[in-house]
Amino acid sequence: MSFRGLSRPNATSGMGVADQSKTTFLELQRKKTHRYVVFKIDESKKQVVVEKTGNPAESYDDFLASLPENDCRYAVYDFDFVTSENCQKSKIFFFAWSPSTSRIRAKVLYSTSKDQFRRELQGIHYEIQATDPTEVDLEVLRERAN
Repeated sequence: MSFRGLSRPNATSGMGVADQSKTTFLELQRKKTHRYVVFKIDESKKQVVVEKTGNPAESYDDFLASLPENDCRYAVYDFDFVTSENCQKSKIFFFAWSPSTSRIRAKVLYSTSKDQFRRELQGIHYEIQATDPTEVDLEVLRERAN
């Protein structure tokens, strides 16, 4: 069986990764055309797809506002910061967003598909698994990046 436009589906969840998801991540990573990318699982297509991108001028608050309050998502965020040596740096964070108010089915689907999806995205520096907004505070990123 051929899955055109998909990577190999995950054996446990059956989720593949849409080519557009990988391409959009590479645009964030290499071309800096996006500040962040939010991904969702499209159950009908059985694949992880791009839900939203943020342009380079968007803030971390814009990114947080794009995460649904009651549903799971994956996301990547390109975090720019200045080190204590006054060097400009950039680190890519992967987020597994699974709010406590989301459906059990969604939590299971996202947790069983996460490792496969994350492996498709080469060049992630840090991973954050979060269930509420306090776990994705900007200070968390600053602490991890330094």
